Amino acid sequence: MGKTTAEDKNTKDDVVARSEVIKEQKSQEDSVAKLALPRTIHLVPMDHVAGFDIRPGFYETNGATAIPGGVNFTVYSHGATSIELLLFRPMEKEPFAVLPFPEHYRIGNVYSMIVFKLNIEEFEYAYRVDGPYDPQKGLIFDKTKYLLDPYAKAVTGQSQWGDSSPGEQHYKARVVKDDFDWGNMRSPLLPMEDLVIYELHVRGFTMDKSSGVVHPGTFAGLREKLPYLKELGVNVVELMPIFEFDEMQDYREVDGEKLYNYWGYSTVSFFAPNTSYTAKKEHNREGNELKNLIWEFNQNGIEVYLDVVFNHTAEGNENGPFFSFKGFDNNIYYLLTPEGYYYNFSGCGNTLNCNHPIVHQMILNCLRYWVSTYRINGFRFDLASILGRNEDGTPMDKPPLLQSLAFDPILGDVKLIAEAWDAVGLYQVGTFPSWNRWAEWNGKYRDDMRRYLKGDEGFAQAAAYKMVGSKDIYKASARKNASVNFITCHDGFTLYDMFSYNVKHNEKNGWDNTDGANDNNSWNCGVEGETDDPEINALRRRMIRNAFGLLMCSRGIPMFLAGDEFCNTQFGNNNAYCQDNITSWLDWNLLEENRDIFEFFKYMIAFRKAHRVLRANVSEGACGFPDTSFHGEKPWRGHFAQHERYVGVMFAGQEEDGPEDVVYVGSNAYWEELEVLLPSLPEGMRWEMMVDTGAKRQVPGQAVGESFKIGARSVKVFTAVKNP
Repeated sequence: MGKTTAEDKNTKDDVVARSEVIKEQKSQEDSVAKLALPRTIHLVPMDHVAGFDIRPGFYETNGATAIPGGVNFTVYSHGATSIELLLFRPMEKEPFAVLPFPEHYRIGNVYSMIVFKLNIEEFEYAYRVDGPYDPQKGLIFDKTKYLLDPYAKAVTGQSQWGDSSPGEQHYKARVVKDDFDWGNMRSPLLPMEDLVIYELHVRGFTMDKSSGVVHPGTFAGLREKLPYLKELGVNVVELMPIFEFDEMQDYREVDGEKLYNYWGYSTVSFFAPNTSYTAKKEHNREGNELKNLIWEFNQNGIEVYLDVVFNHTAEGNENGPFFSFKGFDNNIYYLLTPEGYYYNFSGCGNTLNCNHPIVHQMILNCLRYWVSTYRINGFRFDLASILGRNEDGTPMDKPPLLQSLAFDPILGDVKLIAEAWDAVGLYQVGTFPSWNRWAEWNGKYRDDMRRYLKGDEGFAQAAAYKMVGSKDIYKASARKNASVNFITCHDGFTLYDMFSYNVKHNEKNGWDNTDGANDNNSWNCGVEGETDDPEINALRRRMIRNAFGLLMCSRGIPMFLAGDEFCNTQFGNNNAYCQDNITSWLDWNLLEENRDIFEFFKYMIAFRKAHRVLRANVSEGACGFPDTSFHGEKPWRGHFAQHERYVGVMFAGQEEDGPEDVVYVGSNAYWEELEVLLPSLPEGMRWEMMVDTGAKRQVPGQAVGESFKIGARSVKVFTAVKNP
């Protein structure tokens, strides 16, 4: 063998290097097939930047994706002139490496790069984006800002609840390796008509020590309460926002009490679960604590819905923080005035430009991600009317985003529920664009039923219509299962407070009681707040039973607020968005104190499940009765007079090969006892009383004659049965 020269050695080393590159590239090509990633990369030499081997990445795969041998980073910006990837050691504020995307790694407006030999356990990442600065045109690029990836799947910076140390521009992302084994789990796929929705706040549900859980205020703590939810009988939990949010936004102290953005309607990252809701923070990267919760709930027949906030972000207006969307494409992500200021249809400083193709795509990708990766069963869209606004803020006839969500294949089995209004007066209850796919929070049900229950004149007809599915709002042929019926939700009084306070008491929020709604349609039953008067307390409990009894006997999808089933109170605060304390936390001591109310709720949920005629039109009628009918103190009323306060609603139907089912619901909002005639049944049948809200304990099956007496402010429910 001849002597090896330096030139020969260099040539040999180059051959070996190229061989290693080809092996690495072939490995990457294999990973494309394994991960079903698009084949956009061909065998090209690697580049070397900041001590790392890099090469062009997978351009159609947004965010940061772990692949064999490295991590693929893809990000886009329409207006940027350059983008840098910043790598950080965990918990460190300054990057240990800055990797500019080479110009030839850019295709269109997309920057994509694979960085080899990165251990996802050992780093966090962010971006810096440079571009023009012209605020009047909405261009505010700032290359000094650290920017959070809009597609970040896990976020660091606020792992501990209430930690104010991160501050502006210090959010960073972690790379997620999704390895959760869902096994053979299938979604319960509950029919819309069968849903009973229970709205709760993950932290507040178990944060008080009275909850008795091992992991208070977390996904794990909620999971511990599964047996309780099963006993109650609900089959949907709707979680108030769990996307990574900034509870420190507008943090302040009032009279020694720490006030936070507790509710969570202040999104930082749409793809990441809130780290502070996890019992073991190190496990939040893959979201496994939340996935375990969803897996177990679904296995037990309970669906999990997310309250999602796509109407604004935590970046606020011109004076707000600058940590993500503003830095990537401010004039695309937000609705801006001609002068470059932020439209504020959300009431929170900014408004997402939801029908811009880029934002439209991000929202669709986000929901697909939560359904495919977390197996979420449904979504409730906060201030959903904003999702139908054009770039100039005007409402659109057929909003592209809403139509896309209605027909998207991956979302095909997912429930879509709109809060069909926004913060500046666009009110679309009954008219929200639906394609017979979207349901709505029926705010008119809430308002009409509240006014009827407290005895306001002229609301008997409205209450009757609401009980039969809001036929005055929704046409059955075009809007099937459109109405989500509710009397209480997170926004407003609890059910106990609704009958304990005439006016709001939000002084502890620090705004001189100017915040929160003034039109509560509540009634304190004679005394404002707590009282020792046994008659008033008995009336309040009866009013609670009346409200829930009618809710469970109304067609549409019922929803109620967690804690209503045992008289949880917010002490008259109807806007407890900032109260991270016993004002908003559930006091589980009240469960035993008000066990009779809990038992009534449990009974009424079971009663609803036992009578499908309360949930849906199952036939044209039964026993010679139509599907639905209205009745006064005497049977068969087509219309209620202004002064009337007694409403009778009868449901009748027969499932195929099943028995005839007839349910009569009588509701007396008068302050005096009434005698009522029941509709005459066919020969061989009789009425039996199944519900009496005037009784502390329900004793179903009591036979009644042709008439019955109903106490002041009471509800009674009867079923038709065959004589023995």
